[in-house]
Amino acid sequence: MKYIKDFKEGDRVSDIYLCKHKQSAVTKNGKSYENVILQDKTGTIDAKIWEPNSAGIEEFDTLDYIEVYGEVNNFLGALQVNVKRVRACREEEYNPADYLPVSSKNIDEMYTELLQYVNSVENVYLKKLLEAFFVEDAAFIKRFRQSSAAKTMHHGFVGGLLEHTLSVTKLCDYLCSAYPLLKRDLLLAAAMFHDIGKTKEISLFPENDYTDDGQLLGHIVMGCEMIGEKISTISGFPPVLASELKHCILTHHGEYEFGSPKKPALFEAVALNMADNTDAKLEMMNEIFGSTTDNGWLGYNRVFESNLRGTRLE
Repeated sequence: MKYIKDFKEGDRVSDIYLCKHKQSAVTKNGKSYENVILQDKTGTIDAKIWEPNSAGIEEFDTLDYIEVYGEVNNFLGALQVNVKRVRACREEEYNPADYLPVSSKNIDEMYTELLQYVNSVENVYLKKLLEAFFVEDAAFIKRFRQSSAAKTMHHGFVGGLLEHTLSVTKLCDYLCSAYPLLKRDLLLAAAMFHDIGKTKEISLFPENDYTDDGQLLGHIVMGCEMIGEKISTISGFPPVLASELKHCILTHHGEYEFGSPKKPALFEAVALNMADNTDAKLEMMNEIFGSTTDNGWLGYNRVFESNLRGTRLE
């Protein structure tokens, strides 16, 4: 199989890809055509079907796996596939693992490491709450392990939510050793819980798109609700501890303009915000530099508000 990341102008395409998106459109001259986005585990590419009613174009829909025949063109500086023939494929013809971006790290090993942090929490109430999610709730565990951490910004792959959560937890564990005034149990619990709402905010691959509740409520609010529901099942859970944990979740984006309903007021909330932002931003850098072999300046990036430079110029 030829992966999308290896496409070059003039390449012939004759392989199976996931149809990430399909939409009918009309040219300025009134001619119908189809906009299609093809996906494999290395990325996506725009495709056009200029003759949708021709004999070689069979019926297919969004999220079908399709065998595509065509040619890679360059349109306004971006690669695009001109599709000549296409057909929907049967399940036995493809391996979904070739089409979904997956964490480069072992998901089982990451989850085992996360459970070690769960076991390290000494506060009996926080430990019960963590176990209620990460040990006892099979449906949650399955979705958490498969979820991405974002649609596009960072960790946008299968296992991305787990990878991000583990990284933030590790950073928080280090901060506890560097700043002894931090309450380790509270901060580590908040780190492991901070993005659990993303299991409801973003649908699983291959869609990996915002759900209705994701659009209406967002992962911060939903995560706080999920924690509140579980806390209500734990007899004697201290109300102040519950509020402190919820505060850390509600404030982990740090600023109102970044979606936080409240700004951090606790030492642990500030630490969580810093750890979350650190891992998110560095993973963005990792993905930017990992997707290019260009040396030197890469151009302006709106997230970092800077012209980024890749490999050091000699």
